[in-house]
Amino acid sequence: MTAAVTATPIQQRFEQLRSRGRCALMPFLMAGDPDLGVTRSALLALQANGADLIELGIPYSDPLADGPVIQAAASRALAAATTPAKVLEMLASLKGELTIPVVLFTYSNPLLNRGMDQFCADAAAAGAAGLVVPDLPLEEGEKLSVIAAGHGLDLVLLVAPTTPAERMARIHAASRGFTYLVSVTGVTGVRTNLESRVEPLVHQLKAQGGTPVAVGFGISGPEQAHQVKGWGADGAIVGSALVRVMAEAHAQQGDVAAAAGRFCAELRQGLDRP
Repeated sequence: MTAAVTATPIQQRFEQLRSRGRCALMPFLMAGDPDLGVTRSALLALQANGADLIELGIPYSDPLADGPVIQAAASRALAAATTPAKVLEMLASLKGELTIPVVLFTYSNPLLNRGMDQFCADAAAAGAAGLVVPDLPLEEGEKLSVIAAGHGLDLVLLVAPTTPAERMARIHAASRGFTYLVSVTGVTGVRTNLESRVEPLVHQLKAQGGTPVAVGFGISGPEQAHQVKGWGADGAIVGSALVRVMAEAHAQQGDVAAAAGRFCAELRQGLDRP
């Protein structure tokens, strides 16, 4: 008799949301911007204001997939001496307080520098639930997925509007937790309009299996988050818009975590609107 496969924290969260007819809200913030103490407070504020999962960026000096807002955030975090080890230490300090899944966003070089197996072991020990590595080719991703799964982590893979249909199906099949559908061709950033060709891609992916589909890159506010929900996506990922709100609050010497929480609450309201 085959033992039952236990769902991962990310899979469990999407199952809970699906049973309630709710679209997942997944804000992104850059760890260490402006410092890890603020990041810690912001993570709790996002949880308290309706985030279902959180994508936590580890700052890197050459962030190829990121637009100017997140690049600037990574530069500020690096200037504040933020390292992957310090990010994981901060995350570990939230055990018992932060109860929603955290997906770490990192690039290949920091991961390879540490060693894939050791990085995954450290991330899991700190309480992470998954990984996103945007510059990792599918072929390498398939290898890392096995390693990550061995530590209880989901490796989330990305699909772009320009991805060929056959490769898109392969990526969706290999992605664990959810598939990250990039809504634009290019880097992260706030856009006024989301590309109309993304909606049929959501349906195409969802028709290929049960893995949830979350849309990210370019969602700038509650209206676009609601639009993504209307497309039938299982989740909406909001990065640059939140990072910008936090940067503006810091520049004005305001409460950065509180500003993050208020913006998250606005996004939640937009997503929950009928």
